[in-house]
Amino acid sequence: MIDGDAVAAPEGATAVRVALLECDHTDPDLRGIDGDYADMFTALLAACAPTLELTRFDLIGGDPLPPLDAFDAYLVTGSRLDAVAGDDWIQELAAFLRRAHQERTPTVGICFGHQLIAHALGGRVERATAGWGVGVRDAWVTPNGAHTSGLPDRFRLLHSHQDQVLELPPGGEVVASSTHAPIAALRVGSLLGFQGHPEFTPRYAEALMASRSDRIDAEVIAEGRRTLATPTDHETIARWIADHLAGGTA
Repeated sequence: MIDGDAVAAPEGATAVRVALLECDHTDPDLRGIDGDYADMFTALLAACAPTLELTRFDLIGGDPLPPLDAFDAYLVTGSRLDAVAGDDWIQELAAFLRRAHQERTPTVGICFGHQLIAHALGGRVERATAGWGVGVRDAWVTPNGAHTSGLPDRFRLLHSHQDQVLELPPGGEVVASSTHAPIAALRVGSLLGFQGHPEFTPRYAEALMASRSDRIDAEVIAEGRRTLATPTDHETIARWIADHLAGGTA
């Protein structure tokens, strides 16, 4: 845990203690845009979920995982690393997610976190056959997700990924789907995952694409940039995430 990085709930409110499990950091030359990934999640959730009390654990930097019962819920960030990689901390996090599933602990995974939920519980994660997914992408909510209060039929999020979930884990269900990522959001018990990045801003997404121009085809980047003026539904998804972390959709 990084001392002093807990974000407290408003005075008098019942706090939901959420461990923010950091699986990567923004590149130093991009940090002046929106800060680190933890800063992005803090900003995303501050307005719509003031009762969430976030405490950061820098897993990629060597912080140990907290005891599962130390927090009410868990939020797993994205990462440039592969969810199927053999790094010790990734394997430990996968085992932690399996325990969270067994104990029905509300957990949300974003991009890498979404993929690791699937992989850890027996699903399949591989390189996307359609290549990199960048820019604003549409997804439609499936009947499995339609019962979630306040959701539109469709939503848009910023994306940046080359892997995706290709097969659900046992007991999993698709709650949102898109043309590029048929499993754009999934739920398995108390674990919820999103392939898109509700914490990203267009400015950061554009800078991230530029920084990866050696790996992403120029045409793909150009098309991704053309989508950045498209309105997104990040606040709607943030409320969905907050409600899940608070136990509302577990």
